[in-house]
Amino acid sequence: MITKYKIKKGDSVKIIAGEEKGKTGIVKNVFAKEGKVIVEGCKVAKKAVKPSEKFPNGGFVGEEMPMDISNVAKVEE
Repeated sequence: MITKYKIKKGDSVKIIAGEEKGKTGIVKNVFAKEGKVIVEGCKVAKKAVKPSEKFPNGGFVGEEMPMDISNVAKVEE
């Protein structure tokens, strides 16, 4: 069963728990089934990338990872 959340894509949120506690950002994506959100600029993980057209030399790229929706609070603008 999918739970309804008050946080939606594009909302400004503050992180209230975890490593990134205290940071603010904008919600890029909401996964209602899993109860997770992706916040812009928070919980960035380094991912290895093979050489391709987009990345000719390969290397590492920062990618935002999903975090639990209970760890963020909506900020009134």
